[in-house]
Amino acid sequence: MTTHASALATTSAASLAEPPARFHDLIASEWIKMRSLRSTPWALAFITLFVIGSGAVATLADKAAGSEPGSFLAYDAFPSTGYMTLMLVAGSMGALTVVSEYSSGLIRTTTVAVPARGAVVLAKAVVTAVLWTAVGTAASIGSFLVSQAILDGHDASVPITHSDVFRPLVASALLAPVCALVGLGLGVLLRHAAGTMLTSVFTLLMLPTMFSESNRWSADVKHTMVSAAWTRLVQTWEPDPGSLGYTATLPGSWIVYALWPLVAVALAVLVVRRRDV
Repeated sequence: MTTHASALATTSAASLAEPPARFHDLIASEWIKMRSLRSTPWALAFITLFVIGSGAVATLADKAAGSEPGSFLAYDAFPSTGYMTLMLVAGSMGALTVVSEYSSGLIRTTTVAVPARGAVVLAKAVVTAVLWTAVGTAASIGSFLVSQAILDGHDASVPITHSDVFRPLVASALLAPVCALVGLGLGVLLRHAAGTMLTSVFTLLMLPTMFSESNRWSADVKHTMVSAAWTRLVQTWEPDPGSLGYTATLPGSWIVYALWPLVAVALAVLVVRRRDV
């Protein structure tokens, strides 16, 4: 009788238990968390306008110098000032996606509700990647269109269908999600706001400047960096074979683009599964 009652109680408890969270539910939850932050839309709007404005300023300078069609595409439509700032903001906000939960203690509630911590990190990564791909695409296309509109009066513009446009356009659009995912991975690994921000800035922006392309080993290290890969991908001219420096290859630069976010997210998932919150 007791056994039968215990079985009934277990069955009843199981029937009343909450079903496990599905992955699309986790994505919806992370999207709600992200859009509920008041700073998010302002920061995204600011960095998008800043990148587009940087393209306009760079193009106006080249317009005065009388640039040829397509010759200064990398400098006009995709200026380093705008995109280095985009890397900084994307990496920082990607880190805040995780660090803000650790600092507020919300991560404990999240892990109690969803014990599958790896799935939570993957959901954060999906939302981060989609959001920053949209931002990067808007900034990249907007910067290109504004720069070419300015150059159009001097017959120096190129259409968006030009053969030299697609690669730098895509590389510039993907730079934002790549850096945001790297920041997210660092946030999971370090769990400290200031430390994560400094590490993100150092890794994405400062570390590549410590290496040059004048000798082989230094060039090899530099070419594994995200900023160096972006610089190579937006170039619309082929390197001079007689140059004293070592230039990265296009396939290698695309591989760098793919490996950084993949490794960062994979490490984050591995670490969060093995340690306590």
